[in-house]
Amino acid sequence: MESIALLIGSSLNAGTVLAIASLGLLINEKAGIVNLGAEGMMLCAALAGFATVVHTGSTVAGFAAGMAAGAFLAALFGGLVIWLNTNQYATGLALSLFGAGFSAFAGSSYVQEKLPEQAQFVVPVLGDIPLVGPALFRHHPMVYICIGIVFGLIWFLYRTRAGLVLRSVGESPESAHALGYPVRRIRLMAVMAGGALCGLAGAYVSTIYTPLWVEGMIAGKGWIALALTTFATWRPARVLLGAYLFGGVTMLQFHLQGVGVNVPSQFLTMMPYVATIVVLVLISRNPTWIRINMPTSIGKPFYPGA
Repeated sequence: MESIALLIGSSLNAGTVLAIASLGLLINEKAGIVNLGAEGMMLCAALAGFATVVHTGSTVAGFAAGMAAGAFLAALFGGLVIWLNTNQYATGLALSLFGAGFSAFAGSSYVQEKLPEQAQFVVPVLGDIPLVGPALFRHHPMVYICIGIVFGLIWFLYRTRAGLVLRSVGESPESAHALGYPVRRIRLMAVMAGGALCGLAGAYVSTIYTPLWVEGMIAGKGWIALALTTFATWRPARVLLGAYLFGGVTMLQFHLQGVGVNVPSQFLTMMPYVATIVVLVLISRNPTWIRINMPTSIGKPFYPGA
């Protein structure tokens, strides 16, 4: 039972990274923009957050630096695809490659650096409950903040005028433009907000999840987050559930190794990516379901003068 509680706890921690990044990408796609640069943004944000904590000792400052780095790179991406109408997919891939190369170059001097010792967080009373406490109530506050972000995003998208405008831009930018809404500025703000969340996820990886810096440490989480938005059919609550599912698959490999399951480590390492492919294949068998939930103008450029 203790090992199960440990598996649940580690799954929540791993799923938090995917959930935060996926929520950022969901905001982008709700506005009609596909950003394939999540991996690169998360790498640069991970470096920015780690370096900030090394020099300041403040985790909060590290999170802020990661969000700023993600928002800045997203703004560059947005300027290219929204105003210059470059291809969204090619530009996103370029951003991902740039982030991987730049973070490796700029982070070479931080490989041996160590972060200050982190305090252990425990929810009073609840954290002392046997089994349940270690599984659910002994996590970094960001785990619970992530859940709050999900509910906040649900409220914003489906209960506010601004959320309705954002969704209308993703469904029909021409109609939104005809009604007088600044479609390009709305899309840019959505892209930057999504980039900030991707940056927060990257900073969380390097400062809390695995408190160190090594080249390529995001290890495909940005790509899994992209797949997760489709898996969740662009619904924030489903994003959270899917993130915990993928987090559980990721942690299962270590759990199986810990209990002595005689399976080659390479096969266990492949499990999260195999699960991603299987889920996408299963979803693609019902294209109507995706078409109903997918923003109509996703990935399509908008020309105000047309």
